[in-house]
Amino acid sequence: MKYETTKINPFGVLINSENPNQDILDLNVEELRTLFRKEHLIALRGFRAFNDADDFAKYCERWGEVSIWPFGKVLELVEQENPTDHIFDNNYVPLHWDGMYRPQVPEYQIFHCVQAPLPGHGGRTTFSNTILALAYSSSELKNLWNKVTGVYQRKMEFYNSKTISPIITQHPQKGFPVIRYNEPPSDEKGHFLNPPDLDFTGLSHDEQKLFHRSLKEALYAPQNFYAHEWQTGDVIIADNFSLLHGREEFVSKSPRHIRRVHVLSDPPFNNPGLESYQ
Repeated sequence: MKYETTKINPFGVLINSENPNQDILDLNVEELRTLFRKEHLIALRGFRAFNDADDFAKYCERWGEVSIWPFGKVLELVEQENPTDHIFDNNYVPLHWDGMYRPQVPEYQIFHCVQAPLPGHGGRTTFSNTILALAYSSSELKNLWNKVTGVYQRKMEFYNSKTISPIITQHPQKGFPVIRYNEPPSDEKGHFLNPPDLDFTGLSHDEQKLFHRSLKEALYAPQNFYAHEWQTGDVIIADNFSLLHGREEFVSKSPRHIRRVHVLSDPPFNNPGLESYQ
């Protein structure tokens, strides 16, 4: 098998097939898993991938137990004609972690680009490495963030839930500090469809602005932040325990179609902050 491996700046690794007939199934998942634990994000490009959503789900099962949603295993992220939630429109999505409103938090997010947006139309998926964000931040800022607890409530088609989490918490397997944060929607981005209810406790009124501004600066700093420009056929495996992710806005009706599957850790990680779920 011939492929080229290159580091992504500032984190992650791209594995690019040198032969379009190479099947993605020929890549050894255990070797990829070792690389994943080091790099936190793997992008696979140029491989022969999946015929349909079922094929994609079967591949994801090689990584572990797939989390089952009300819609099944595969979420089809595509702009809807009359969306009721922001994940199905063309607006941007603020940084967050997946599974925050679910009984179990997945370790792996696996994405497959069925069709990429047209060139220049936006729609990059964004990732912030919170390990790096903490490593590059001052003790004063980390002390400020450490005072804060986020209280998040969200109602949408698939759940009506409330979860509570410290901003700085521990990686569930390795114990090092990570950031868990649902970034508030920006007023500058226009109307945001079905926003969550967010509250951040532990700070004085005067500290709130500094908290959000400093955390946003750290999460979006170039040394901590990566935005993936999709090409059709791309597959990304991302570390949901260490990264936060979001989406840039894209031109409406541009043919952006991403599939996403959640794969649980072994053993599964029960959501420690879930207050209510229905």
